[in-house]
Amino acid sequence: MGARTRRFVATVGVVLFLTFWVWGAVSINDRLPDIWWLDLIFFAVAGIGWGIPLIPMLRWAEREPGAK
Repeated sequence: MGARTRRFVATVGVVLFLTFWVWGAVSINDRLPDIWWLDLIFFAVAGIGWGIPLIPMLRWAEREPGAK
């Protein structure tokens, strides 16, 4: 698979993942008590946590063609 194709697949994957990540974060937050400091902590963790699952896909998209 060429570099441009891998980057396109990764771009679509990131958009889909972030769509579900935001939907999940908002859905979980709806079930939590309505306390401002809990919202602050929850959204700080959710706002940072999205990058960790995407690291392998982004590395895959940026690797050299033919590298394993």
